[in-house]
Amino acid sequence: MAGIFDGGGDIEEVSILSSFESRLMKLENSIIPVHKQTENLQRLQENVEKTLSCLDHVISYYHVAKDTEKIIKEGPTGRLEEYLGCMARIQKAVEYFQDNNPDSPELNRVKSLFERGKESLESEFRSLMTRHTKPVPPILILDLISGDDEIDTQEDMILEHLPESVLQDTVRISLWLVEYGRNQDFMNVYYQIRSSQLDRSIKGLKEHFRKNSSSTGIPYSPAIQNKRKDTPTKKPIKRPVFIPGTIRKAQNLLKQYSQHGLDGKKGASNLIPMEGHEHDLRVKHLSDTLNDKHGPAAGRDDMLDIEIDAYIHCVSAFVKLAQSEYQLLTEIIPEHHQKKTFDSLIQESLDNLMIEGDNIVSAARKAIIRHDYSAVLTIFPILRHLKQTKPEFDQVLQGTAASTKNKLPGLITSMETTGAKALEDFADNIKNDPDKEYNMPKDGTVHELTSNAILFLQQLLDFQETAGAMLASQETSSSASSYSSEFSRRLLSTYICKVLGNLQLNLLSKSKVYEDPALSAIFLHNNYNYILKSLEKSELIQLVAVTQKTVERSYRELIEQQIQTYQRSWLKVTEYISERNLPVFQSGVKLKDKERQMIKERFKGFNDGLEELCKIQKAWAIPDMEQRDKIRKAQKNIVKETYSAFLHRYGNVPFTKNPEKYIKYRVDQVGEMIEKLFDTSA
Repeated sequence: MAGIFDGGGDIEEVSILSSFESRLMKLENSIIPVHKQTENLQRLQENVEKTLSCLDHVISYYHVAKDTEKIIKEGPTGRLEEYLGCMARIQKAVEYFQDNNPDSPELNRVKSLFERGKESLESEFRSLMTRHTKPVPPILILDLISGDDEIDTQEDMILEHLPESVLQDTVRISLWLVEYGRNQDFMNVYYQIRSSQLDRSIKGLKEHFRKNSSSTGIPYSPAIQNKRKDTPTKKPIKRPVFIPGTIRKAQNLLKQYSQHGLDGKKGASNLIPMEGHEHDLRVKHLSDTLNDKHGPAAGRDDMLDIEIDAYIHCVSAFVKLAQSEYQLLTEIIPEHHQKKTFDSLIQESLDNLMIEGDNIVSAARKAIIRHDYSAVLTIFPILRHLKQTKPEFDQVLQGTAASTKNKLPGLITSMETTGAKALEDFADNIKNDPDKEYNMPKDGTVHELTSNAILFLQQLLDFQETAGAMLASQETSSSASSYSSEFSRRLLSTYICKVLGNLQLNLLSKSKVYEDPALSAIFLHNNYNYILKSLEKSELIQLVAVTQKTVERSYRELIEQQIQTYQRSWLKVTEYISERNLPVFQSGVKLKDKERQMIKERFKGFNDGLEELCKIQKAWAIPDMEQRDKIRKAQKNIVKETYSAFLHRYGNVPFTKNPEKYIKYRVDQVGEMIEKLFDTSA
């Protein structure tokens, strides 16, 4: 029984399990379709949402023109970021329609709006640059190039060309135009506006000199700390200040010597003023000559100084302003366009400087033709400054076109060539100055040619390196190609020796115009002495000694030779009373008529000769007081000694019944007469 019951239980369990499995399968078969259907519905829902989203996105492109049109029409002024945001939306709309619906009329609308927006940005760029670009004030430029003595900071002065907010706006617009606008016209706008500003700044500085400068100095700016708060500068730098008034120095010295003579108080030597009517005539002649060359108005000299000093400052201003312009340009203009844009920006100002420099060279060439060598000196300070500034010039012009870089070297070469020609022509002119009687000083004083030559050479001392380089530039030897400062100094020394040699030859020739050998000797003495004293009282003597070691001794020998020649003019006076020409008379023996007559003739010859020479030589001039006293003293001693011996021997001899007729002068009176030589006022 038990086995039967057990078997029946297993069957029942299997039946239950089978029934359960069957129900599960039915449930699964009914749920799976529902699940799949649900997934499909979810997918459909997602697709619908995506489709709606895409539709919204597409529809938004159709709304872009409407949404942005007002802002685009009103322009970007005062809301640049918002404006650029609208332009970004328009740009995307254009791209959408071009890719998906190129035939859509909406494409033309957004493209038109985009072009309008781009034009507005370009216009805004131009407007910002125009409104905020102003010439740099002259006072500020002078601070930039000259610095201020009271400022110890070593940081650079930086010009603030544009307010910071404006700078940021122009940078944003520039970046957008390059990236999206695909237009480089704004770069042309930039360089044109900034180029005009640079040119006006430099012209303003020049006008500042014309209005405010004078011969006594150049108006520099006040102290930096006293500037107005809105002055667009940052952190000034201390720089060397130019020394004005270098051009008129030779002309003023020439006037000075002609008006005041050769007094040590006025000139470079210890010579004293010329004396007498002849000096007055020479003053008038020199003044007339200066007036013929430079105009009767002293103001012309002042204007020349101002123009040259202004040009020198304008050259420095160009360098500093160009450096500042490049710094600004690198912030606004894309890197690969910077050099070309900068090259275009500086052309007008650079060309104006070069044209003005060429005009100075042209004027110097005309001055050479007129033999107006003092006017040629105008190029010396300019050339020196150009060469000193050239390293900064080269640095500023890095990356510009070769034609731009070559402009300054071309001007320097032109000035060096012109200056060298002026130096050589001056030396030749000294040698060939004609011997004209009307041009010779009647009193034998220093010739105008000598004073002009020395004064010109003295001016070269201020420009030794420049003048030496001028001469070296014309050398073709291998040593000249890489000349050193010592080489150029030797060339300048050789040149000065050449001028002095030519001058000596010309003076010798001129001295032959005088019929009186004594006056010829006084003339040469005065000129040689003037040359020597001028050399000694300046650095010329050291410069000449570079190639001619014995120049001082040579001139002293020449001066002594002329003194001896002059002293021979008194032999015809002292010969009458010299001991070797006197007869011997026995004491206590009555004189014969022939002997009495001989003594009378000796006294008369001496008296007449003394009076004649004193009358003639009183009108002659020896401007150097030391030399004048020396020559007077030597001659006085010789004549007084000889006359005293003669008078001692024959003063008490009864050779005449009227001794006062023949013994007209005491020994001290003879000395007093000789003491009045070379002095028309005595």
